[in-house]
Amino acid sequence: FAGHTGITVNLDQLCFDPQYSDLDGSELRPEQLGGRFLERMLAVLFNEELGAVIQVAAAQRQEVMQVLTDAGLRDASFVIGQLNRSDEIRLMRNNKAVLAEKRVDVQRAWSETTYQMQKLRDNPVCAQQEFDRILDIADPGLQVALRYDASDDIAAPFIQTGVRPRMAILREQGVNGHVEMAAAFDRAGFAAIDVHMSDIIVGRVSLRDFKGFVACGGFSYGDVLGAGEGWAKSILFNPRARDEFEAFFQRGDTFALGVCNGCQMMSNLHEIIPGAAAWPLFKRNLSEQFEARFVMVEVQPSPSLFFDGMAGSRMPVTVAHGEGRVEFSSAQPEHVAALVTLRFVDNHGQVTERYPFNPNGSLHGMTGLTTPDGRFNVLMPHPERVFRVTQHSWHPDVRSGKAEDGPWMRLFRNARKWVG
Repeated sequence: FAGHTGITVNLDQLCFDPQYSDLDGSELRPEQLGGRFLERMLAVLFNEELGAVIQVAAAQRQEVMQVLTDAGLRDASFVIGQLNRSDEIRLMRNNKAVLAEKRVDVQRAWSETTYQMQKLRDNPVCAQQEFDRILDIADPGLQVALRYDASDDIAAPFIQTGVRPRMAILREQGVNGHVEMAAAFDRAGFAAIDVHMSDIIVGRVSLRDFKGFVACGGFSYGDVLGAGEGWAKSILFNPRARDEFEAFFQRGDTFALGVCNGCQMMSNLHEIIPGAAAWPLFKRNLSEQFEARFVMVEVQPSPSLFFDGMAGSRMPVTVAHGEGRVEFSSAQPEHVAALVTLRFVDNHGQVTERYPFNPNGSLHGMTGLTTPDGRFNVLMPHPERVFRVTQHSWHPDVRSGKAEDGPWMRLFRNARKWVG
């Protein structure tokens, strides 16, 4: 059977997958799969024949069945179940429940083996927190709650002038997020220019020719010297490169963004970035694992040019890192609170250090910072991977086609607005 999670051999696995987004209950009617199965419920549930399960809204059922009919699949297509609001898993036969269990109990049983392995392999505290997440039957799931209109193209007046400020899309050996980043800044009205560190080191390219740069995500030098540290050292210990970056940071008309590996790199440049002395370094995730997730964050009030007008907004974003936990040189990081731009929140909108809502264990959910003048910014999440609605694994408008730009497009347009 083919489903949203890939291929599985059994119908029961596919319909009761605990990772699906609908945390309501399910009612499955295997008897609907054809007369020859009426007396063989288990054979239906555990059959290994080719097939697919499609979940559709009731209002679209006839439309979907017509598509299947047109494809010659009508005789092989059946309505086999529905969601319920009682948070139960039910197996029905002749309109009677032959099995009815609370979804939480079934999901805990389903996840028990994974949990037992995870607590041996990973941080056991994180494993327990993720396992206990199942108990929250009031979990509202992912959501988008914005304090701005994501469809409002605030960069349009500047794009219409025909001027496209030059933006350096900075990369190093092992960086892999430069294409999406270039696309996002291009859409916001910049001239996105591919710049490799070797171009700067040998003098082929100078940062004086750019209004801004973005250090992209990936795995520079394979993270073998610490995430982003090898990249930073190639700047700090190379006279030409250091002079280029210092001069760029000292100009009053420039801005910069570091994302993921670029965030880790820029945090190691704090000694040459005005106002960044209090920035933390980014260390190994508390889970002790690389974390690739779609998680909720809340935009904090800050002077950041990138988050202008976005404070208080909550929305999901992609994270993909092994070293994202903030570590301050001072034992009292409260003095940087005004510079925090993003914090991880749970699905109830509360700032959290709880796994997996906070995938790296950062103090107070911190995952983005800026400088007092708002020009230089670092963040561990990947806004360039979700600047279009179609890039989201979930978004309220992803199926309707009502929107093209995702909530994170505002970050890039804010930069174009700031340049003017």
